[in-house]
Amino acid sequence: MVKGLNAVMKKDILVMFSSPIYYIVSFIFTLICGYFFYSNVMYFNLLSIQASSDPFLSEMLNLSDMVIKPFFGNIIIITLLFIPLLTMRIFSEEKRQGTIELLFTYPISDWGCLLGKYFAVMISYVGMLLWTLPLVVLMGIIGSPDWGIVLVAYIGILLAGMGFSAFGVFCSSLTENQIISAVLTFGGLLLIWAIGWMKRLGGEIVGKVLEYISMTTHIESFSIGVLDSRDILYFLIFCSFWLYFTKKVLEQRYIKR
Repeated sequence: MVKGLNAVMKKDILVMFSSPIYYIVSFIFTLICGYFFYSNVMYFNLLSIQASSDPFLSEMLNLSDMVIKPFFGNIIIITLLFIPLLTMRIFSEEKRQGTIELLFTYPISDWGCLLGKYFAVMISYVGMLLWTLPLVVLMGIIGSPDWGIVLVAYIGILLAGMGFSAFGVFCSSLTENQIISAVLTFGGLLLIWAIGWMKRLGGEIVGKVLEYISMTTHIESFSIGVLDSRDILYFLIFCSFWLYFTKKVLEQRYIKR
């Protein structure tokens, strides 16, 4: 069923990691994450200094609430902005170069091709996330964070990245223009992210549906250290949904079976 997955994945990883664009994107991603981390830590330090003369403020200070949770919440937002840059070329570039028809003539399965490209994006994304680990280590040096919250937050970031990537791969299958692919991915993800804000404008049933569809509903729990099976299921369904429709798009246009 997934024949050729490793070959496609290795080929796309090689292309991704040999491109200077990936390293530029990774550098800017890390720089922005570092900026937010620095801002949160400095604000915490400022309040800590003020708390030395204010016992009430001292009781309110909490590293998890004031540094860890905002930091990982910011990473998820940054991920939403940067995933389109990783997925925009996955199928669009194949179309532009005219190699996508040739790709599906190789002795690989349809799912092997699709999942190989999807996993290549995920490995590239994990490579970017690894640059945030020194910040987490530094957090452990300057304080005593709740490592359970840190672990759950990273699980949430990975699941969010999986969902963002699946939607990005779908958008890339629709066009041969990488810029259009990136814009479609960002716009679509932003809509799915914010659609829950409209729940008050609909009825009770419609409001609950919109709230469930919205990503913010399922991401917030990870950022506060809550690992809910319903949120995990949401992202697994989200990934499966968009990967399935990506395969349907490719079948209709390129795969002759």
